Amino acid sequence: MACMIGCFSVSAQQRIEPADLPILAWYGIPAHEATVERFEELRDAGFTLNFRSFPSADAVAKGLDAAGKAGIKLIIGCPELEKEPEKTVRRFMNHSALTGYFLRDEPRSNEFAELGEWARRIQAVDNEHFCYLNLFPTGPKEHLDQLGVKSYREYVSRFDEQVPLPFLTFDHYPITRDGLKAEWYENLEEFSDEARKAGKPFWAFALATSHGPYPVPTPAMLRLQVYSDLAYGAQGIQYFTYWTPQGDSFWDYQFGPIGLDGKRTVAYDRVRAMNQELKALSGIFVGAKVISVRHTGDRIPRGTKRLTALPEPVKVLETEGTGAVVSLLENKGRLYLLIVNRDYECPMRLTFYADESVGRVLKDGSIVPAQAYTGVLEVDPGDAMIYTWTKKRK
Repeated sequence: MACMIGCFSVSAQQRIEPADLPILAWYGIPAHEATVERFEELRDAGFTLNFRSFPSADAVAKGLDAAGKAGIKLIIGCPELEKEPEKTVRRFMNHSALTGYFLRDEPRSNEFAELGEWARRIQAVDNEHFCYLNLFPTGPKEHLDQLGVKSYREYVSRFDEQVPLPFLTFDHYPITRDGLKAEWYENLEEFSDEARKAGKPFWAFALATSHGPYPVPTPAMLRLQVYSDLAYGAQGIQYFTYWTPQGDSFWDYQFGPIGLDGKRTVAYDRVRAMNQELKALSGIFVGAKVISVRHTGDRIPRGTKRLTALPEPVKVLETEGTGAVVSLLENKGRLYLLIVNRDYECPMRLTFYADESVGRVLKDGSIVPAQAYTGVLEVDPGDAMIYTWTKKRK
């Protein structure tokens, strides 16, 4: 053990330095509840940003003031932002709690030109705060026909060409009561690749609220979504929703972090725990470059690539069970190997051997020698194991 610890080096870095990872509460605190206390409650759950359309610009003003006192920033939306964008932007652009302007959710391709013009009008007045617009996920031909495109890649690339936003974002809720959607990882592959081609970061989602075919998310379900998003390079994590919406007989929204009665549900504590993990590990992911994303298992997800080669310091990486997402990331002179158990119900046996230069990142962000642990480990459902080493200079 003394040799293992003596040979292992992380220079002066014994712990991951936290970074500013955007964590967005989508459908967050409503106007009638926009108090300092409510935003403090949101902050205490680990969120940094809140989005909720408000009924008026005056309501936005009150929300910004309350959020600012709690250290939360808002993506704002209100009818005046569309009717009088320049006037509305000038009213709020210097508020310290403002982070962005909400345009519309899940547009079809025939809306892109109009949305692009709207974004340009806002940016002509304020180019310091972003415009925000979230895209549809992928789907079958009927879905793409409704979007007015022949492929999902066309949908994303056309949007990027016509709507000048600083980052791209999409939602895809992969876990239903029937299991994991077959197209989810393919969607992550395509969206992350289109963002890379555009030279822009992307944000992605985790589902925090049960509705329709989607169950109440367990901690494992949250981890699988968040760590898979990060494995593909997501630079912001969003939760749908924070406040439970009023539903109908089909969608029947339940158990959002804040319930219909305004009280915390089981999801609040689960999301808070997830966000605590994120904050401790955020320095790995913010600004990271994705070197590769591969998959293991007898069957790998549609549209993905199988792991066939290991990075140099790693000698053995084998999984049993459903399989893993294996992502190699580079950040500030270090390489990180993120191994995510794709099964949100069962643990995964991981066999991992590497040379003495490799460290293991624990959930509190501390780095310890990988060889301090046995070579056969168990990764909890949906959870991730992270290893790191210094990048060799060429």
